[in-house]
Amino acid sequence: MAKGVALVTGGGRRIGAEIVRSLIRADWYVLIHVRSSKDDALELLAGEQSHSAEQPAGEVLVADLSTDEGLADLIEGAKRVILEQNAQGLGVLVHNASIYTTKDYESVSLQELRLNIRIHLEVPFLLTQGLTAQLKTGSGCVIGMIDTSLGRAWDGLSHYTSTKAGLRQLMMNLAGDLAPDVRVNCVAPGAILAADWEAEHFASVIERVPLGRGGTPEDVAKAVVFLTESEYLSGQVINVDGGWSVAP
Repeated sequence: MAKGVALVTGGGRRIGAEIVRSLIRADWYVLIHVRSSKDDALELLAGEQSHSAEQPAGEVLVADLSTDEGLADLIEGAKRVILEQNAQGLGVLVHNASIYTTKDYESVSLQELRLNIRIHLEVPFLLTQGLTAQLKTGSGCVIGMIDTSLGRAWDGLSHYTSTKAGLRQLMMNLAGDLAPDVRVNCVAPGAILAADWEAEHFASVIERVPLGRGGTPEDVAKAVVFLTESEYLSGQVINVDGGWSVAP
């Protein structure tokens, strides 16, 4: 293990899977947290192990982060692996787990709002807190996956955008709270992958992107790897959006 242990929440599919793949290829031993996509994560690992002389590229940790028990299991699982791998702490923690659904503001239930708060704010807060000692030992970095919604109004997404904004502010605070031992930054993807229900809106966004195209999961993963390697960056937000955030 050249670099050490990394943990990616929600790492079995989509952007999370590409982050995992890129970290493995950057020589990290990656813990892939999943809730229901264990088979996808195992397939990902099997493919990456074939590129590394059959050496394990990481392992899968299954946990339901909507429950206190699931969060505790993930924290203990990460600590266990760090000890088993004889690693110098935790080198990377990526808060990627997310829920993304659209719903009219007036019909958002308290349960739905609380679930967004739980996954986007409580879990990153408590997971980082639970692994702070390991992050400090590993001179690690924490990366929050936010988005480019800050300062904009999005129809049907008040429950999502407000809690993602909370994650952004949490990361900014932790950049101060955990300095100088741990670096904390954010990556904010723009138009990368459209959900089934937002194809029309996604296309309208692409029309306003200065680079003239949507991004790819690989674009996002490159930003994550860059932050893991940039030892003098903390408290920053990288917008991976083709210039959309500064477009007129």
